[in-house]
Amino acid sequence: MNCKLTIQESDARIPQSKIAGVYDLNAPVYDIWGTLTESNARQRAIDLAGITDGLNILEVAVGTGLAFHEIVKRNPNGSNTGIDLSEGMLSRARKRLQGVGMANYTLSIASALDLPVKSSSVDILFNNYMFDLMTPENIDRALEEFKRVLKLGGRLVLVNMTKGEKHGSCIYERIYRMFPALMGGCRGVVLSGSLELQGFTVVSREYYQQMLFPSEVVMATKAA
Repeated sequence: MNCKLTIQESDARIPQSKIAGVYDLNAPVYDIWGTLTESNARQRAIDLAGITDGLNILEVAVGTGLAFHEIVKRNPNGSNTGIDLSEGMLSRARKRLQGVGMANYTLSIASALDLPVKSSSVDILFNNYMFDLMTPENIDRALEEFKRVLKLGGRLVLVNMTKGEKHGSCIYERIYRMFPALMGGCRGVVLSGSLELQGFTVVSREYYQQMLFPSEVVMATKAA
């Protein structure tokens, strides 16, 4: 059953300019949260993408590298680029990647609204738990950038906090209403409609709930 208390996609209560600071503070403990509430959806996204070695892969909002570490291991002879707004999160990601060896990857600060990537150059674009922070305007801007950098037929794999569909998931929306920073600024969104309006073809949307935390895993492709 859907939560009776819903959060509108326009209700982004932490400004984009303050997100990096929030996640710098959260970086030391983020892995605990990410493991307890997000790991099932994140792993499904990696598997769903169907990574084969030799691809050009971009992860936007790489965080502490929980997904990026696995991406790099599956694509050792390809090109792996990870970006994030938070230096604190990237510092954790760099430590996590130290044991990967000579794999081809880069990690740097950059924004989803202005990707430092050539047009039509990316085979797979990953994005985990970022759109649930954004205003509708910035959602559209980021999706335009994603479409710009993806190759024709390229795969877009998204994981977001979404609207709760099962018992107990409403608790996170209530926490966000009272203490948005405690939720890292995240609230539930459903992106399939926005993707279609931007010209993507939505291949699948799956719902996951872990520790009552609701996530969506969305796979889409860049259409002609």
